[in-house]
Amino acid sequence: MSAASVGERRTGVGIEIDGVSLAYGATVVLRDVSLSIAPGEFFALLGPSGSGKSTLLRLLAGFNRANAGRVRIDGVDVVALPPWRRDVGMVFQNYALWPHLTVWENVAFGLEERRWPRERIRARVREMLDLVSLAGYDDRRPGQLSGGQQQRVAIARTLAIEPRALLLDEPLSNLDAKLRAATGLELKRLQRRLGITTIFVTHDQQEAMTIADRLAVLDQGVIQQVGTPRELYDAPVNRFVAEFVGSINLYAGRVDAGAGGTCTVEVEGLGRVRVPAEHVARVAAGAGGKVAVAFRPHAVQLAGSEPVEGLAFEAEVGTTEFLGEFVRHALVVGALRVVADLPHARFVEAQAPGARLRFVVAPGEILVLADSPR
Repeated sequence: MSAASVGERRTGVGIEIDGVSLAYGATVVLRDVSLSIAPGEFFALLGPSGSGKSTLLRLLAGFNRANAGRVRIDGVDVVALPPWRRDVGMVFQNYALWPHLTVWENVAFGLEERRWPRERIRARVREMLDLVSLAGYDDRRPGQLSGGQQQRVAIARTLAIEPRALLLDEPLSNLDAKLRAATGLELKRLQRRLGITTIFVTHDQQEAMTIADRLAVLDQGVIQQVGTPRELYDAPVNRFVAEFVGSINLYAGRVDAGAGGTCTVEVEGLGRVRVPAEHVARVAAGAGGKVAVAFRPHAVQLAGSEPVEGLAFEAEVGTTEFLGEFVRHALVVGALRVVADLPHARFVEAQAPGARLRFVVAPGEILVLADSPR
């Protein structure tokens, strides 16, 4: 970033990760990872603990070294460059603030290390504290601040050195749920205002879906899918992504037959459903192929006694959970459980445990997925 006013939009840099692999002895942490992140994009790395997301972020920062592959920032290969020459800023999970320094001194620390002129440091620190809404907190120490305020100090300190990209390693994990949501949206507004390329690591799928422009889902060091939040929610490529991103019902399936542009899929324990043949062709070779069949809880609807199109089944209402706009029902179909989210104001009759009713999932709500991760 230049020393221009923070009110001006800045253009971030593009980041290219090409075939990166990293292992510690026999333990492989990243496997042939390739990503392209656009200038000014807010990109999230999402995955469970041990998936490799923080390792990849630290590799971008220069704290880890890949065994293979290239990393380019603004077209420049940075694999051989130390962290201080990569021109990126990193905010750590524990914020890493100096406890004995004031807010002002923490934000000024990197600038003093770079031997900026004193007047320029004063102006820059004031600018950063105004940016994160901490003007007037100059003389406080980290121990006198809330978790959200400490996080903002860490971001201000990182932005003060004018990085071309911002790397955030689970910066909201130490906050309570309500503050996490508010701080996440504030972080998004700040990133939009600055236009800085930002990569955000989290294991919280709701957090990633709310904040990110696009995200990559990792599992065991492998990228399972890259896309917008809506793409990952509506069209997961395999059962790992489907289960990790949002609530979902997921069952074993087998391709039965196909004709006229559609295929019949047998859903174990629930019945048969016809789906577009192209959906099946992406994940199974043909008749007899094993697939995973999934649908979101909101896709389950009450059905009448007349024949219906889609996946129809009869179920007993088990436990119910009132969640405000809808009631979450645990439906019992033999040995299977189906989660259904039904609007409570409309489907009162489905809310009584023990009721036996017919349900249906429309063909367009059925997802046919690869049976295993990549």
